[in-house]
Amino acid sequence: MREISIFADESGDKTNHNRYFILTLVMHDQDDPIAERVSVYEASLRRMDLPNIPFHSEPLLNGHGEYEYLSMEQRKRLLSSFGALVRYLPIRYKTFVYKRSEFEDASKLAARMKRDLSGMLFDHLEFFQGFDHVKVYYDNGQAIVKRALDESVSFALSKQAIEKRRTTMTEYRLAQVADYLCTIELAAVKYAAKEAGGTYNKFFGGIGSFKKNWLKQARRKRLD
Repeated sequence: MREISIFADESGDKTNHNRYFILTLVMHDQDDPIAERVSVYEASLRRMDLPNIPFHSEPLLNGHGEYEYLSMEQRKRLLSSFGALVRYLPIRYKTFVYKRSEFEDASKLAARMKRDLSGMLFDHLEFFQGFDHVKVYYDNGQAIVKRALDESVSFALSKQAIEKRRTTMTEYRLAQVADYLCTIELAAVKYAAKEAGGTYNKFFGGIGSFKKNWLKQARRKRLD
């Protein structure tokens, strides 16, 4: 019996506080094990004397939360180490980017999100129908994302095959991968718009370095 897991994460909120709203889905065929890759990653953290904490990009970049007492160099090495893990995982991902100024309110954004998710599922319907079960993981952080996921997946795929599970960043590495890819894709948008700022430059370098060393590597996993 084949199973696929879909982990969702977002960057931004439904208000106009953030200029962009990013939604990323990470897809993993359960027949492709990841435990060995995760073990290699965790061993690398031990060798570098880095803390094995759940990856969460916003506090990492800004030095908040569990990253508060880590130096800039330590946080940069944590980001690089996690990026290396992502490159070797057997996953695919899809990111949707929304500019908040293009939507009058949250309901318009939710409708567009549902349409985009349904379109992605129908575009790859043969792939998804090759699995007996689809497990959707989301932390239920934002109601519009939860609703868009529920409605689009139920609409496009067999309802009997779908199992929805709530997850948290502390429980699943693949949820953390979705967070990482949200950050990379948001950075790509901001570099292109010349809005990157000092934090991105400190961690990713200029736009050339970012494209070569971060974006190119991540997009090898993208579901086209």
